[in-house]
Amino acid sequence: MKLIRGFFGFWCLAFLLFSYWQFNDPDAWLWILIYGFSAVMCGFAAFGIYHKSLVTTSAVLFLFGFALLYPSSVSEWITQEWAQKDLSMKTNAMEQARESFGLLIAGVVMALAAAASWRKHDQNAPATAVR
Repeated sequence: MKLIRGFFGFWCLAFLLFSYWQFNDPDAWLWILIYGFSAVMCGFAAFGIYHKSLVTTSAVLFLFGFALLYPSSVSEWITQEWAQKDLSMKTNAMEQARESFGLLIAGVVMALAAAASWRKHDQNAPATAVR
């Protein structure tokens, strides 16, 4: 249980940092909302409080968003990132690639929170007799 608390506690702090780093983004409000929501859900999960429908729905939406924004060439994007040697946005394609992987991270963490919530729900369900 401590491992799960630590995992979601780490991601709560990470998503808060991600939110902070979005203040200079052209669409900051959207990303602060996404990462802020993820931070809150991870904070709840770190204390064993799961909002099953919220984390499940957000996992699906975030992963769908990842699929929509996925860059056409990951290797080209990585090459561009390495070549510029800073984190400034040079092209719209670079920004979309970064955003897609942000959604992937949020989607995977929310999917893990959903799995933990379903597992907790199954453990709390009353046992039925098998005949």
